[in-house]
Amino acid sequence: MKIAISAESTLDLSKELIKQYDVHVIPFTVLLGETAYLDGEINSQDIFDYVDKNKILPRTSAVNEFQYREYFQNLLDQGYEAIIHISLSSEISTSCSQAINAAKKFENVYIIDSRSLSTGIALEVIYAAKLVKKGLQPKEIVDKVNARIPYVQASFVIQTLEYLHKGGRCSGLLRFGAAILRIKPQIIVSDGKMSPAKKYIGRKSQVIEAYCRDTLEQFANPDLSVAFVTHTLATPEMVAVAIDALRKRGFKTIYETTAGATITSHCGPQTLGILFINDGLNEE
Repeated sequence: MKIAISAESTLDLSKELIKQYDVHVIPFTVLLGETAYLDGEINSQDIFDYVDKNKILPRTSAVNEFQYREYFQNLLDQGYEAIIHISLSSEISTSCSQAINAAKKFENVYIIDSRSLSTGIALEVIYAAKLVKKGLQPKEIVDKVNARIPYVQASFVIQTLEYLHKGGRCSGLLRFGAAILRIKPQIIVSDGKMSPAKKYIGRKSQVIEAYCRDTLEQFANPDLSVAFVTHTLATPEMVAVAIDALRKRGFKTIYETTAGATITSHCGPQTLGILFINDGLNEE
């Protein structure tokens, strides 16, 4: 059976990995002032340059029901017999509900609420793609992916609260205090929502080292087949520290990816996270 695995651009996979795993991607829209771009047409540096110049954040727009219907129909017209679409968490965006509504027009389109973001979604997508290659039927794939979703470990360290502040996600007092104390907060995705967790102080590489150590200790039963280091133009040293921590833990495949324009718009520069599935299945 010919099955399409699909996601929105918020999965933050590189073009090479999208091709490798045969993933179909529908983009969010990013507005820089009055100019609209598809996520993928602009990158993290474009976002930072715009904010530095204009002192305001970009706006992002989820995919709507009509766009999903056209997108799903196009995939079916290409000869796919079923579509499994893994969406940005319904607690974060309306994209999932829009996809669900669009899927009602078809008998063979399945929507999965990732309950995650960025390469947390990508981990689920890669797993689904592997199940397709094994010859599983759509409902079996959906059930297996859903079973792993609660174990997706997605977290990040934010280097600056400026973007969260501009976006109304933290108070001016909190931002001021964090700037004075040089606090780098950890944001963790739990039950589909973003929540603050630990706070770190120190040089960037030291913060990443502590964050990786704490995360790997807290989530101590990982599927060691694959992990991500995903960032918004973090320094090479920061990336190297994270990759080294994952390699020492025993991860077999470690992908480094740069977040796309949508995710970047909400977290700011030099944000970095390590992401993996914490269920110990070691799925190859």
